[in-house]
Amino acid sequence: MPKVDLHCHLLGTVQAKTFGELARRAGLELPESPETIFASINSFPPDPELYRNTRIPMPTGLSDIEPENSYSLFKVSEWVREVVRTEEDLTRITYEAFEEAHKYGTWHLEMSFDELPEHFVEIGYDRYVDAMAQGIRKAEKDFGMTGCLLAAIDRSRSGEEALAWVQTVTGYPHEYVAGIGLDNLENSGAPEKFVAAYALAGQFGLKKTAHTSEHVPSAQNAITCIEDLQCDRLDHGYFILEDDDVIAQVKESGIALSCASTTSRRSWRPWRTDSILAMLDAGLNVLVASDDPGMFPTTLVNEYRILAERGVSKQKLTEMARAGFEASWLSEPEKAAVLVRFDEHVAGLNA
Repeated sequence: MPKVDLHCHLLGTVQAKTFGELARRAGLELPESPETIFASINSFPPDPELYRNTRIPMPTGLSDIEPENSYSLFKVSEWVREVVRTEEDLTRITYEAFEEAHKYGTWHLEMSFDELPEHFVEIGYDRYVDAMAQGIRKAEKDFGMTGCLLAAIDRSRSGEEALAWVQTVTGYPHEYVAGIGLDNLENSGAPEKFVAAYALAGQFGLKKTAHTSEHVPSAQNAITCIEDLQCDRLDHGYFILEDDDVIAQVKESGIALSCASTTSRRSWRPWRTDSILAMLDAGLNVLVASDDPGMFPTTLVNEYRILAERGVSKQKLTEMARAGFEASWLSEPEKAAVLVRFDEHVAGLNA
């Protein structure tokens, strides 16, 4: 089935093999093999009291799939950021993200990238983005895919720093930079801090999304993202289920929510799937995404398979895949054309 992935972090797509090669070149000493580290990425659950009364019961202890030695997603991301040193590295990991996605039927991929690491400051934002764009162009040629980029705001930074980052992004408009996002742990920065940054992005015609209602057990952040940040879609959103009025508002708006069952908090994985099923039952516009497929690890197909194994029908999964193309940030002519192709392809599969 043709698929679209709208919630995917570039650094999170890097495969263990590539990380190992770059780490050796950079002289980074690792405690274990890259394959073992990536297979052991795991974040421990926070204070269970915070989640004791959620509507979808939240596991408060460790799961039976905890690795013997756990590596923080943030630590591994820091290592990857450290060894991606050159423009050629950026082009490579971008291309490989598309190559990997193509294996699983992804036709369109939207990836978020972080603010320039210190060792890219001298290179400059323009060359930084151009290097990623070169990877996308090569992938489009080789695989017949389409793709675009999102400039991610780290919510642990101040509102002033976020505004400066968006000023940098808008100061160099790029055909492949379609929008902005807001990531990092939700409880490290409330969305209202970033109203000015999002307003500026909107003035320049950039689309907007944000991670929300993922770590803070409240639906309020989702409303802030919709009403104050004027988001075009949302990432995650599981705790929207905590408030019936918000469920109704989000359902009426039709705003898309990109969700993934697989997370670095392994004890939360069943809760994530239960939440996604409840969101579907509530009539919300849920999309399937991979998030950090290289590091968890997972694939977009695996995320679909998880839902299928929990009883989501083929028809519903197909509707969700089509809704992903509708929620994409392709231009309207591109979107119309790919939806025609999607319908023809699925009709052929069904036949």
